[in-house]
Order: sequence, then C-alpha cells, then structure tokens
Amino acid sequence: MNRKMTICVMMPLMLLASCKQHYEVAAIQRSRILVDSRYDAQPDQKAAEFLKPYKHQVDSIMGPVVGSSARYMTVGRPESELSNLLADILVWASKNYQESPDFSVYNMGGVRADLPKGKVTYGDVLDIAPFENKIAFTTLSGQEVLDLFAEIASVGGEGVSHSVRMTISNDGKLLSATLNGQPVDPQRDYRVATIDYLLGGADKMTTFLKGRNTNAPKDASNNTRFIIMDYFRDIQQQGREVDAEIEGRIVVK
Repeated sequence: MNRKMTICVMMPLMLLASCKQHYEVAAIQRSRILVDSRYDAQPDQKAAEFLKPYKHQVDSIMGPVVGSSARYMTVGRPESELSNLLADILVWASKNYQESPDFSVYNMGGVRADLPKGKVTYGDVLDIAPFENKIAFTTLSGQEVLDLFAEIASVGGEGVSHSVRMTISNDGKLLSATLNGQPVDPQRDYRVATIDYLLGGADKMTTFLKGRNTNAPKDASNNTRFIIMDYFRDIQQQGREVDAEIEGRIVVK
C-alpha cells in the first residue's frame, strides 16, 4: 500500500548584529518549506544512486512485518484509537513483569506517528515510538490517582487503559472518574503501568513523582517499541488483526 507523507520543515533565519567581533541576536525569522510528493516527480538521479546502498540496508531493518492493523489509527484528545491501543498494550505486557496494574497511562506527546491500516512493519512501530521510553510500574493512593486524573483533564486527555472512565469539562476540570466501574477510593492503593519518562513528572503529570514501590527496568528490551512489536506478533499468531476503538474512556461535557 502506498502512503503519502508530508513533511513541514521550519527553516529559522538568525540575523546577527556585530561590533568588534561581538555578536548578538537582532531578530529571528523563519519560513515554511513544504516537502511532499511533488518532489518525487523529478527525482535527482545522482542522489538516488548515492542513497541506493544505504536504502537497501535500512529497508532490511525497517521492512519486516510485525503484524496487521484492522484500521488506520491516529492520536488525539480527549481520546483516540491509537492512544487507547498503546495504553492497553502496557497492561497486556504487565504479566511479563509479574505485575497486575489497575490501569495504565500513555502520554499522547510520546506518540509521533499514525498507525497504518494493513501490514505494520518494524519501521512503522519505530515511527510511532521513536524514543527510549521503557515500561514502568508504580503505586499511587486513590487520592493521588484522582490528582493524576485531574492533571490529565487539565490538558484535555491522555492515553488511558480500558478500565478508566473519566468525565472532564471543556475548561479542563475533572468531573468524575471510575476504575473498572467503581468510584476511585481515596483510601486504597492502585498499581499503575506507564512509561519511565512520566515517572519524572513529565507532561504536567507531576503526581507520578509521588509513586511508591516503583518497578522500572532499565534494559533496552523493555523499550515500548519492542513491547508494541511483541503485542502485534502475538495478535498475528492468533490469526487476528490489531484493533482499537474510541470507547468513551475520556468524555468532555
């Protein structure tokens, strides 16, 4: 399947004022250069020949198929198919770490590409999860879970797993929240699956800094991209396609 890709390159121009070898930024200007399929109409043959040996090597790494997707999936707030899928994959993978999380959180800012419909390659997954983020687990009190959900509401939503149901307002306030159909109990503890990047309070989820009994393996094999690939392979071995839907996990009222 052919897919078109549009790349927008922002080219900053810095104007410098000089005086006796002293330079200061006087102004910053930028222009937008659209790189799309029009550039394929007249390819540079010399450039193509130069890149040919490297292309073969890259294709051999990025080209292997890891599974199949039932639909095209993108990421967006308050909820989306792709963010739902990635959050659920963290819960799916937890058994390999002797963990049973009550829910998971996957930040939308860490999702850098859409998931194509049909065959999904190593390269597709790498585009989606290009960072060195690794799966992690931590414990939060019920009140801290509510604080975390309030932080998620303040940005309009993040990726949360199937057990979560949240209602938020248009101005980013948490109106209600349940886990597995039950109100969040401020007095009990909850186990959360996420990525190590968020444990540092990134993406305005500072409540994760209060996490306890944290399990955050550092080996490269725990990178989310490999976990995602393992999930796709598992579903493929079952003779199925990977799928996800918008379920009302986060609803804006």
